[in-house]
Amino acid sequence: MSDYRYPLNDITFSLLHVAGFSRLNTLLEDDISEDLIDAILNEAGKLCEQVIAPINHSGDQEGSVIVDGEVHEAKGFREAFDAYVEGGWGGLSGSEEYGGQGLPFSLSAAVSEGVQSANLAFSLCPLLNQGAIEAIETHANESLKSLYLPKMISGEWVGSMNLTEPAAGSDLAAIQTKAIPDGDQYRIFGQKIFITWGDHQMTENIVHLVLARLPDAPEGVKGISLFIVPKFLLDQEGNLATRNDVVPVSVEKKLGIHASPTCIMSFGDNDGAIGYLVGQENRGLMAMFTMMNNARQGVGLQGLAISERAYQQALDYARERKQGISADRSRKVEIIEHPDVLRMLMMMKSQIDAMRSLVYTAAVEIDLANLTEEEQQAKHAERCSIFTPIVKGWITEQAQEVTSLAIQVHGGVGFIEETGVAQHARDARILPIYEGTNGIQALDLIGRKLQGDQGEGVRSLLKDITSELSMLEKSSEVDSLLVNISCVKRVLQDVDRAQGVCLERMNKDSVTATGSAYSLMMLMGYALGGWLQVKAQAKALTSDVLSDVQKASWNQSVDFYCQHILPRTTGYYQAIMSGNESISSLSTSSFFR
Repeated sequence: MSDYRYPLNDITFSLLHVAGFSRLNTLLEDDISEDLIDAILNEAGKLCEQVIAPINHSGDQEGSVIVDGEVHEAKGFREAFDAYVEGGWGGLSGSEEYGGQGLPFSLSAAVSEGVQSANLAFSLCPLLNQGAIEAIETHANESLKSLYLPKMISGEWVGSMNLTEPAAGSDLAAIQTKAIPDGDQYRIFGQKIFITWGDHQMTENIVHLVLARLPDAPEGVKGISLFIVPKFLLDQEGNLATRNDVVPVSVEKKLGIHASPTCIMSFGDNDGAIGYLVGQENRGLMAMFTMMNNARQGVGLQGLAISERAYQQALDYARERKQGISADRSRKVEIIEHPDVLRMLMMMKSQIDAMRSLVYTAAVEIDLANLTEEEQQAKHAERCSIFTPIVKGWITEQAQEVTSLAIQVHGGVGFIEETGVAQHARDARILPIYEGTNGIQALDLIGRKLQGDQGEGVRSLLKDITSELSMLEKSSEVDSLLVNISCVKRVLQDVDRAQGVCLERMNKDSVTATGSAYSLMMLMGYALGGWLQVKAQAKALTSDVLSDVQKASWNQSVDFYCQHILPRTTGYYQAIMSGNESISSLSTSSFFR
């Protein structure tokens, strides 16, 4: 198996020149120079390549185990996490008030890409911690913030998300875990399942965020509250004291991410797990969505990251493996010389380039929403809310294709675990499922985001993109770029017509109309990818930071995307425009054996 290489050039180009990171400098107290960004990302790359990546395959083979009621992670993971904490990487974008470095979220996302590519199972621990930090900082009282945030931002403690129960998966209204008031605290009783990094030995304490119901809570989602339930309770000075009444019952055996312990957690087997209310009673779902939205963009980033890892391995193998003969039949050649292998590699690369640009464009929107003046914040927050389900849904769907193609490039040996490439496909398969299945992402897009404001946000996005493409069209005389811009603009017209049809159907019947939700999400994903690819091509053509080889690579990636990937939008567009009846007519009687 090949070594992982942090793709510094691709990341910085996408972040700085496509996603528009420089817009943040006018809003920050101190400019962040490209030299500083290079220095930060270079150091992050070393950590990912030298410390985190080497334990990826061994961690997959070893997994985690429970010993005497404690989960023990795979060998080397604690040492790697110690290195991550010592480098201050977990606090990169953390609030300076609580010990963080206060750098933009989009810069920390660039670091996270490397961590996730290097070791997806490992990366889930800091990812969930980041979401927990945001939920606590946004919704908790000052006392809880001062107790927990400094340790979580430093990485000395980490957070976990406890939503799902045996009878309450995506339907959080069915949650049965109870919270009984006890003075200024609560006693939590219940069981949670599928809790990623629910227990481990990498940190001194684990700060569980738990959804539960108060005794007099209303039925449904309006009766859910959010609680901090630490593994270890704290004394009056904020130091670790007694063990709380929360234990891991078991660790699931899974298809992938073996080194990430997915736990069944039991709260209150004895006197009740002590918990502390975050935000207001019965308003916990709102607080938890703060954490989930962070995690959803993080999962989209994971889709990009695992795709990059699989692509690197496929590319290395294609350059080394000799099979077949050259076109002139004079010599045996590496398989990268075969046109079909070249096609598969560019299928991977062109989609990864689009995915990366979308991830960082969405991340910059998060920063703009946090940094701009109040009158501008709403627009950026709206833009971010539209991007989020597409980042999570579309990108993780693409990750299935890219990791599968990596196996295909390897041929038969790709199906053998020893090669290591099969792990990437197994690890990637969870991404369309957790933090809200991709079906739920599609429902979020067509419901909350499209119907929620009667299409204003989506139409505004399409208008801004079309205007930007028209400006690029006027300023360029490069034929290939002009052809690609024309292709993308035609697809954007299809998106505009499709969203109008979807909105009209949602207003008439918001149940059956959701049958088009997935097609809309995928259509918009490919279209946004096309927009960002031609934007990247325009930047590459005039770039003074890219070499001629790099410019050629970007141009070929964009041309390929527009000719081979973008045409997929036709199928999704037609499915929306003419396929609704064949979905709405379905019922339980449509399937029989």
